[in-house]
Amino acid sequence: MGIEEPAAAAAAEGGGASKGGMMKFIIIGLVAVLLLGGGAFAYFKFFAGHGEEEKAKEEGHGEKSEKDKEVGQAGMPGTMYPLESFIVNLAGSEGKRFLKITIDLELDKAEAAEEVKARLPQVKDSILILLSSKSFEEIYTVQGKFKLRDEVISRTNSFLKTGKVKNVYFTEFVIQ
Repeated sequence: MGIEEPAAAAAAEGGGASKGGMMKFIIIGLVAVLLLGGGAFAYFKFFAGHGEEEKAKEEGHGEKSEKDKEVGQAGMPGTMYPLESFIVNLAGSEGKRFLKITIDLELDKAEAAEEVKARLPQVKDSILILLSSKSFEEIYTVQGKFKLRDEVISRTNSFLKTGKVKNVYFTEFVIQ
């Protein structure tokens, strides 16, 4: 009997150890399943949906955005109309700061170029007044340049009847 007791105690401890090992295996398995499920969810939520939208647009099943409709065939740019350089004193600088800017207008139709040419004095005057009303602080940041671009588009479009300016490109922008 004395010899059997240590063997029985060892068997009882071994049984307890196998239960603990099995429990660790189950917990690790559950964690792995949760991580894989979370990863799959994140993939489908953030990455897979975008691919389907792009594929639908390529096949022509999705609706075109306004920008796609304006640009036309295969993202081709509209008619470009370059303006001469403008040199103006900036507002509030007491003549110490100057802006030299060259602008290209992107028009939605080729016919709009003729209209811009016919109204060129009005367009240039409007842009000159706009530029000279700006201070250095208003236009030296990127956001200021975007705002200026939008204002040039708006002012120029106010003179056009048959076409419109789609975009404005600053091909030269120097502040001194």
